Amino acid sequence: MRRCGVCGNVYENLIEIKLKGDPISHWYDCFECAVHSLAPACTKCGVKVLGHGVQIGEKLFCSAHCARAKGYKSAVNHVVADRASAL
Repeated sequence: MRRCGVCGNVYENLIEIKLKGDPISHWYDCFECAVHSLAPACTKCGVKVLGHGVQIGEKLFCSAHCARAKGYKSAVNHVVADRASAL
């Protein structure tokens, strides 16, 4: 049996994740451990970004709020076109 790459738990039904361009398999006993290990962190607050986030150049933020706090004043979260008129 394999061991989780984050918590070290030995478990028979581990999750195997292979990243594009990385020949190494990553093994986790739960989605929580996989996210902890692989999800990118917000440049401002450090929270793990699970959705699209706001990317400006090479920097990734969890929200437009964090991007604006780092000086990117025009950053906005995604707005659906048909709802934009209601704002």
